[in-house]
Amino acid sequence: MKVIWHGHATLEIVTANHQDILIDPFITGNPLTDLKLSDCHPDYILLTHAHADHVGDTLKLAQKNQATVIAIVELANYFAKLGLKTIGLNYGGQYRTDFGSFKLVPAWHTSSLPQADNSSLPLGNAAGFELRIDDKIIYDAGDTCLFSDMKLINHGQGVDLACLPIGDHFTMGPEDAMIAAEFVKAVHVLPIHYNTFTAIKQDVNQFLATLPTKVGLKVKPGEEINL
Repeated sequence: MKVIWHGHATLEIVTANHQDILIDPFITGNPLTDLKLSDCHPDYILLTHAHADHVGDTLKLAQKNQATVIAIVELANYFAKLGLKTIGLNYGGQYRTDFGSFKLVPAWHTSSLPQADNSSLPLGNAAGFELRIDDKIIYDAGDTCLFSDMKLINHGQGVDLACLPIGDHFTMGPEDAMIAAEFVKAVHVLPIHYNTFTAIKQDVNQFLATLPTKVGLKVKPGEEINL
């Protein structure tokens, strides 16, 4: 299995049987991404919440690739009305596949989609994902603050990879992310959701240096992580 960070909170997972999973596909307007829409051929699109920098190019990509969108039920229903194939989950629920499962877990954050009239459309709650793929456990925290129930991820048994926001301002910052890594007993930590905008500028090297040796993963957008 390969995990690829494409800048901001956009993650790609390629399974051993070549299924392509995109999480929060913010490509158009993302100054950090290495991707072009023509590069993307997802089978599944997972959305943590409805903010524009996470929903991103979901509609175009799902239409082009007949991808299945998986999100909290209100957000999934929104895209179903636009003609997409969707699976709506709620906290604790999971969708099983031949290569593993996608489980929706809580996150503490807001979730609404900007509208043309400058209003915002609420679309359920923000979430994270506990992914079981090719016998590995990946925790994508989504946009969130630190909260103690992170200790319950994978029933407290630890995760192979924790993808944690470190940007501060809109999510937890580096100090809280370090505690989150301890809460989920992460073998590896991939920092996400930083440096895209001025408000979330962070020194990622300093964050990685606070983690135990070989836990933090320093990657550039487009670099692969093999789990």
